[in-house]
Amino acid sequence: MQLRQPNFVATVLDALDRNGANPERLNLELTESMLVDSMEEVIAKMGALKKHGIHFSLDDFGTGYSSLAYLKRLPLDQLKIDRAFIRDILADHSSGAIAETIVSLGRAMGMAVIAEGVETVDQHQYLLGLGCHAFQGFLFGRPVPIEEFERTWLGSGS
Repeated sequence: MQLRQPNFVATVLDALDRNGANPERLNLELTESMLVDSMEEVIAKMGALKKHGIHFSLDDFGTGYSSLAYLKRLPLDQLKIDRAFIRDILADHSSGAIAETIVSLGRAMGMAVIAEGVETVDQHQYLLGLGCHAFQGFLFGRPVPIEEFERTWLGSGS
């Protein structure tokens, strides 16, 4: 929704500047459904932000509009395999084939691929075998309150 706001580019750049954050560490995620109505506007805003080093991921790839025509036009850095395919990847040949296709497509287009919803070692191993090397999911950690995150992962707090 924010990407549709007229001042989105300026808002993002201002937030980065105010906080001293490195724009190359920012990865904004878009969903396919967002692209249907305002493709040219989205591409223009993505291009403006990419000039500053900001990266973009296409979230839930394969579950929405999934047009390869728009995929080649978007300045994307990463595709995300939707958790619906990961959930069934070991039991359903079609889910495995879709995941493999997304990994191959990403590789061919020079994009990183990340698998969402990885919950088991077997899913992780299967995806590694496909050539996917980035993952999100409960296998690696569950959501925690910010205080616990800072204490555990950043070594701050008491």
